Amino acid sequence: MEGLTIAAIALFLIAFGLISGRLQNSIITPPMVFVAFGMLVSPRLFGLFEAEIESEWVHLLVEFTLVFVLFADASRIDLKLLRKEYRTPERLLGIGLPLTIVLGAVVAAWLFPAFSIWEMALLAAILAPTDAALGQVVVSHPKMPIRIRQALNVESGLNDGIALPVVLIFLALADATGTATTFEFWLTFTFQQIVLGVLVGAGIAYLGSKLIYKAWHSNWMVEPFQKLATFGLALLAWGGAELLGGNGFIAAFVAGLTVGNLTREICHSLLTFVETEGQLFVLLTFMVFGAVMFWPVFDHLTWQAVIYAVLSLTVIRMLPVCLSLLGKTRLMAGSFFMLGWFGPRGVASILFGLLALEAVNVPHHEEVFQVVMLTVLFSVFAHGMTAAPLANWFSNYVSKKGEEGMEEMKTGPDLPVRLPYHDK
Repeated sequence: MEGLTIAAIALFLIAFGLISGRLQNSIITPPMVFVAFGMLVSPRLFGLFEAEIESEWVHLLVEFTLVFVLFADASRIDLKLLRKEYRTPERLLGIGLPLTIVLGAVVAAWLFPAFSIWEMALLAAILAPTDAALGQVVVSHPKMPIRIRQALNVESGLNDGIALPVVLIFLALADATGTATTFEFWLTFTFQQIVLGVLVGAGIAYLGSKLIYKAWHSNWMVEPFQKLATFGLALLAWGGAELLGGNGFIAAFVAGLTVGNLTREICHSLLTFVETEGQLFVLLTFMVFGAVMFWPVFDHLTWQAVIYAVLSLTVIRMLPVCLSLLGKTRLMAGSFFMLGWFGPRGVASILFGLLALEAVNVPHHEEVFQVVMLTVLFSVFAHGMTAAPLANWFSNYVSKKGEEGMEEMKTGPDLPVRLPYHDK
């Protein structure tokens, strides 16, 4: 990366930082701005950012960012508290997520008849995870009913890690070489990609978090290195699993869950790291998305891809959410709409899409990648622009129509969120 490119990115970071407070509760979100900046500096326009989708450092940045997101988001979730206080996320994850994948595959069968059944399922699974960062105000604003914002917060924190094994399975099944048909393959695949990742992630997080906790309380460790060491567990889980032949992303996700539920005290330092240094990686990923993944999508754009992207953000998401919540809660109609609409697609779908693009033995891997990137693009702007207005509307809606005993009116403990709302 040349000096001019680095200088342009640095100047943009400073300029955006200077006005970030003014934009906090507006229809303009950081991911939107960074995607737009990426488009401007791409080779198609000003040419300040020279890179290709195949570039190794592009993949490394996206992979590193997803490791960070998987670990940090999972560490925020207190599973005991979740089971006791929050039932809605369990429905969204246990019923809504599988239904979303099934419905997404059915719609793909209609729009992409040339796809194999496993490619249809792969596309649906890649677009199933949500990213609350694209509409952050919805899950962080204190005026939003706690039960609704925490449902979205928990769902976003867990569904990318839950969807990952499903994506890997469908990738293997979509492989045209037919190697995924043997029992020996599936036995090896399950152990290496899933079981080994879980064991490595849990083991490293258990031992590492205990060491960090003891070092911190014995004053051997200072706070800045507590943050770095805690995040180092994510990298060690990722790298260790990959070295042993397992899946590093599953390991990072499990490591985050383990740290978050074993030694929550050290998670505070990690979450402050998320708000600063970690946010840089997320926004740089969106910048790279705009620079190197946006334009190729439009080189071979089809009406089927556009329709699927729109349906993925609406019917394919909203109908399963509504079905998953029926008969369970006394939620108002507006709550069904909010929970259904705010299912943004972000970093996880970008990385999963790149995994599909690299799977050259999947016959329609390029078409799958194109649809995924188009959906993410639509999501960045559609969810970003509607987050603040709908959060304000919904807060007023609940205050006017809410009745005692309804789910929206219940209080409860707040689980941490990425980039919490800061009122001035």
